[in-house]
Amino acid sequence: MNRTELVAAISERAELPKKDADAVLTVFSEIAGEVVQKGAEKLTIPGFLTLERTHRAARTARNPQTGDPIEIPAGYSVKVSAGSKLKDAVK
Repeated sequence: MNRTELVAAISERAELPKKDADAVLTVFSEIAGEVVQKGAEKLTIPGFLTLERTHRAARTARNPQTGDPIEIPAGYSVKVSAGSKLKDAVK
């Protein structure tokens, strides 16, 4: 499902104009990005999913073409955890 299909589904089920459904999805994306960027808190939709910023330590890796070691600096990534309702939907 792509963004256009998601907006159409939200619009249909919530009985909203597509423009409003798209605005809601856009604002949700912005808020999720801000929460993850700050890293001080998690974004949780109970039973569905949790988004949180995690820290990755610096590490040594190997260049797959040459085999030479390379240093990868410390950084951040996003951890997405499925909630119980989402896990049950997969079963």
